[in-house]
Amino acid sequence: MFKSMAIEWTGDTLKLIDQRKMPLEEIWVECRDHVETAHAIKDMVVRGAPAIGVSAAFGYVLGFSKAPKNSKVELIEYMKEVKRTLASSRPTAVNLFWALDRMEKRFEEAIEKNFDETLKILEKEALEIANEDLEMNKQMGKNGLKLFEDKKDVTLLTHCNAGALATSGYGTALGVIRALKEAGKNVKVFVDETRPYLQGARLTAWELVKSSIEAVLICDNMAGWVMKQGWVDAIIVGADRIAANGDVANKIGTYSLAVLAKKHGIPFYVAAPYSTIDLSTADGSKIPIEERNHEEVTHIMGKRIAPEGVKVFNPAFDVTDNELITAIITEKGVITQPYSENLKKLFER
Repeated sequence: MFKSMAIEWTGDTLKLIDQRKMPLEEIWVECRDHVETAHAIKDMVVRGAPAIGVSAAFGYVLGFSKAPKNSKVELIEYMKEVKRTLASSRPTAVNLFWALDRMEKRFEEAIEKNFDETLKILEKEALEIANEDLEMNKQMGKNGLKLFEDKKDVTLLTHCNAGALATSGYGTALGVIRALKEAGKNVKVFVDETRPYLQGARLTAWELVKSSIEAVLICDNMAGWVMKQGWVDAIIVGADRIAANGDVANKIGTYSLAVLAKKHGIPFYVAAPYSTIDLSTADGSKIPIEERNHEEVTHIMGKRIAPEGVKVFNPAFDVTDNELITAIITEKGVITQPYSENLKKLFER
């Protein structure tokens, strides 16, 4: 069994805390098959690249548990459809495809075994993905500490939510922040509200308050002014996909922060597991950018704030050019330029 702040695997169902309702309500959604899991991912019940990957792995197990048992050919075709359904839920987060490829490989290796044995093998693999993610996040936090060894007081700015809610626990960008706190640093965090979905205001602020870390919530358009005052030591964000050249896709608004950080001479760090690195994607221009429901912009918490008939553009992500990124923090170490060479080396270790 597995349980984190956002994900619970019972052995028969996948339970996900409904991040659309937080912080006003803490409600858990139960998924009983791969279709319900795919809907939960697409509808952002669960979000954050690592958490999406973990949820998809458990969704794959649920899909297999409902699979036809009459013929091997029928089973193989059914599991291909399970993978397709889960893969179609979110196009940008590469962890989703990484986890599904890993689950499919394990299924193919176990195909000659009986149904119950295969189910146990797939469940074990999904649990390993979840537990590995937790350990990777903690190691990432330790690696990130090295960037702040000479500081007792650290003030950071973060965007979106890259914490325990976005992973199987601890967090990526927030994992580094937690590690700083645990190391005895005096940590203060400026939290962008992260329009239009308000992951910063609703989720990151909630996590930091729960962890007794000083958090100052700001609107996204205040970040540049805060930097200009000299109040920010570094910016740290997560990632949904990192291209082979080090370009990073992350929540919309990340690119703007990186440009502002460059202007003000502030280090810009990305914290992400190696599973977020996609060497098959040459650069950021090749990363598919999801456009989401326009009501996310015209409405807040279900209430319309914009006039009827207005046109809307709502990309969920943007791409930050590698030259704007000071370093990429992974569980395997801190990567710096040249990213094209150094990211590739991660897969050779």
